[in-house]
Amino acid sequence: MLEEFMSLFDDVKNVSFREDSTVEGKMPLSIEKIIEKELNYFSQKVSITHRKQIPDTPQIPIENPTTWLKIPDIICCFVDMEGSTKLSAGSHDETTAQAYRLFTETAIRIFHDFKAAYIDIKGDGVFSLFNRGQSYSALAATISFKTFVDDHFTPKVKKLTDQDIGGHFGIDQKTVLVRKFGLKSYQSRTDRQNEVWAGKPVNMAAKLASLSTANTLWVSERFFSNLKDERAIYSCGCPHGEKIELWKKEDVSNDSRFDFDTAYSLGSNWCEKHGKSFCSSLIELDS
Repeated sequence: MLEEFMSLFDDVKNVSFREDSTVEGKMPLSIEKIIEKELNYFSQKVSITHRKQIPDTPQIPIENPTTWLKIPDIICCFVDMEGSTKLSAGSHDETTAQAYRLFTETAIRIFHDFKAAYIDIKGDGVFSLFNRGQSYSALAATISFKTFVDDHFTPKVKKLTDQDIGGHFGIDQKTVLVRKFGLKSYQSRTDRQNEVWAGKPVNMAAKLASLSTANTLWVSERFFSNLKDERAIYSCGCPHGEKIELWKKEDVSNDSRFDFDTAYSLGSNWCEKHGKSFCSSLIELDS
């Protein structure tokens, strides 16, 4: 089977596309040349460079089409709006713009403040990437944004639009491959390129977020297993002085979208009295 597969690409490489653009064909010559070029790259051996941490964005390769970086145990925090389809850019353009700005810009700035190594926008959501030694920072950042959604975003948008718009939140962790795709430059611009993170974390975090309702955070068992300190697991004791476990074990074994059987959900936000000190102490636990 493998020999037949490779012979198919040998045939492709030997194809000569038409040089006469006036000849009729299935697709324009320029498109056929793009396809021919990319099929040729597909048949070439890929070069993988191992990195211990997420590099600065300019260090992510784009020039050599067969070069990738491989980074272990990357943590992805994914957040997006729950109920965003209730907002209309057509009939309620100003309020929709206000809501998107408040959610997206706040998410980006909060994750940046918690020193996320990479931040990007995906649809009406934001995903941030943390290195494997930043488990508690990733958790604290997501809880901080979740608290903002509950305390500020949802009530303000409700008052403005009379719609209940909340948040979805998910976290996963696993190895990724990364490189840039697109044009290195176009008319002195670089906005036709972007980083692609191939692997589980971004997709799994987004799928976990899709399960969350009522501003609940869902995390994979492989991320949860890194939370060893009780401050990440138990409450501070408010309001009655009794510490309780905050996480609920969730069975996702029947959901074929996931490559793990167990997730954990968290409904609580930062405590009014101890939230600030809990957040600071969690960050200090990161290696």
